[in-house]
Amino acid sequence: MKTEEIILGNFQLKYPLERLAPLDQILFLDIETTGFLSSGSSIYLIGCAFYSEGNWIIRQWFAQTPDEEAELIKSFLSFAQNYSYLIHYNGNTFDLPFLKRKSDQFGIPCDFSKMEGLDIYRRIVPYKNFLKLPDCKLKTVEAFLGIGREDSYNGGELIQVYKDFTASHDYSLYHTLLLHNSDDMKGMLEILPILSYYDLFNCSLKARKVQANYYNDIYGIPRKELILHLVFGSPLPVSVSFMGKGCHFKGDGYEGTLIVPIYEEELKYFYANYKDYYYLPTEDMALHKSIASFVDKEYREQALATNCYTRKFSCYLPQWKILVEPFFKREYNSKDLFFELTDDIKKNRQLFSDYASHVLTEMALQD
Repeated sequence: MKTEEIILGNFQLKYPLERLAPLDQILFLDIETTGFLSSGSSIYLIGCAFYSEGNWIIRQWFAQTPDEEAELIKSFLSFAQNYSYLIHYNGNTFDLPFLKRKSDQFGIPCDFSKMEGLDIYRRIVPYKNFLKLPDCKLKTVEAFLGIGREDSYNGGELIQVYKDFTASHDYSLYHTLLLHNSDDMKGMLEILPILSYYDLFNCSLKARKVQANYYNDIYGIPRKELILHLVFGSPLPVSVSFMGKGCHFKGDGYEGTLIVPIYEEELKYFYANYKDYYYLPTEDMALHKSIASFVDKEYREQALATNCYTRKFSCYLPQWKILVEPFFKREYNSKDLFFELTDDIKKNRQLFSDYASHVLTEMALQD
């Protein structure tokens, strides 16, 4: 077994990783195998990255023959015991289960449950459409962020390269194998800013300024829209724009703009306890029985869930889950929900910050 180390001198992270854990407690992991199934395949290279004395370092354990696999795994797991936070790329699906099954095969204790962990792939894949990515492969994310790499192989292609190496021990093949893994490790460090898009949807953002805008659409019909000027906790490394749910978002660096339509129309508020109400057909509204009992019987009827409402013409904002109450609808069975843009709400900056998060999440996760 051979061990190599690369010191990434002057390498600066472009994401506040210390929010997750102290830098010297974080370990990055990537493995290379001779197949995608642990049965009948072996691990021939384990790479990790860690922070020590002001530098990021890549360490690689390489099995020169398949017989060195157990030694490789044991050596890595012994090293990993010094860390409390594990970061990987799709490791929850591949790297960690593969390592666990191979460790069990060799009778080597392997327990990652005591380590907190972060799978970068899983954090990003829900927002693939939002970022307009064709897939969430590591190289795809690197290209999105404008990150280049020397290596041109993928893991599957390197299986034959490793077999050729074990037969020839050609140093150039050894270099090819280590280069792919070290580029993966360095790439994992370099793509950390992609997590800022996860933070956009899962961490607090601030509505710095909120204003209404009036315009005429292409048909000359007057329209209203709400413009929210946002500030993010982490800067977006690549500017993005996205339309969905009738809304538009644009973000760059620490700032973004979210535009939401304002609906000026008559909507209905439905009372939940409809059995306590009468419906007045001539007024097209419901009144509580304590009041409606004074109305002649011929002008009232027992309210149903579908007609137990009061109507109100006002300005409304859409919501897709009940964020603000009372909520209004166009009809009883309508899935569209709204809340009234009242004077009190207009003054509530924290609510608009929460509302911006709500709208962005619905936009990103729409079908």
